[in-house]
Amino acid sequence: MKNYTNKLEEVVLNKSEINVSFEFFPPKTDEMETKLWEVISRLKNLNPTFVSVTYGAGGSTRERTHHTIKRIIDDTTLKPASHLTCIAASKEEIHEILYNYWQIGVRHIVALRGDMPASSPNYQLHPDGYKYANELVAGIKKIADFEISVAGYPEKHPEAKSFEEDIDNLKRKVDAGADRIITQFFFDSDVYFRFVDKCHKSGINVPIVPGILPVSNVKQTKHFAKMCGAKIPKWMNEVFNGLDEKQDTRQLIAGIVAVELCRILRNGGVKDFHFYTLNRSELTSAICHILGVSDSLS
Repeated sequence: MKNYTNKLEEVVLNKSEINVSFEFFPPKTDEMETKLWEVISRLKNLNPTFVSVTYGAGGSTRERTHHTIKRIIDDTTLKPASHLTCIAASKEEIHEILYNYWQIGVRHIVALRGDMPASSPNYQLHPDGYKYANELVAGIKKIADFEISVAGYPEKHPEAKSFEEDIDNLKRKVDAGADRIITQFFFDSDVYFRFVDKCHKSGINVPIVPGILPVSNVKQTKHFAKMCGAKIPKWMNEVFNGLDEKQDTRQLIAGIVAVELCRILRNGGVKDFHFYTLNRSELTSAICHILGVSDSLS
């Protein structure tokens, strides 16, 4: 117990200059919207540097994403970052979205190629659209001086032929004007540090922010991991084994696992953390508290 207490002390004592950001997904129902705004109300007092709102595959949540972004601007002091994808949209449509965002006060875009619609396995990219995220980044910069974040894959994008190809693609996004890389989630700190090292050796020098996914639902996490090419370590499978019906125990273990990952990253020099909240606040709030990011109203 003393050893783990010492580890927690390391986190708290290293809390200076820690920045956090949060990701939400747009609600599909009135009930989900009510829940989302309860979560935003709880997490906004942690003073995140920004909050992002996702875009469904093929732009399927475009209107809901816009609605959520608009409400964040109108009802809070948070700085929203809207996800924007190339899929299922012409350049003209993308430009119109960007003009509208700029007019309502959005200054930060998370630029992504986007996932192909699962319902259309033979889907073809829009003939008048952007084909890749680096093209989208360059196009955004021509519209207005948005801050731009892009995605990085510490364990390689599932469609990339090699890690080297994936890093080259990432560098093209940065060279096109991206200001920040936000990684897909991972559960092994060495994976992140090796990725950062590869990026630096390739001449990528923008901030590389680790994406942290607190595991509140193991089955769901395995599904996400399969989609984005992340690996679930054997030890993690074992530690969550048998807890499907034991939510309280699962939540406690999930918090410990995420805090330990953040502790190692923090001791490795990481100062920025991006949390995939899944529109829940409890785990993210608790992890931030241990990191030393206190509620401004506490």
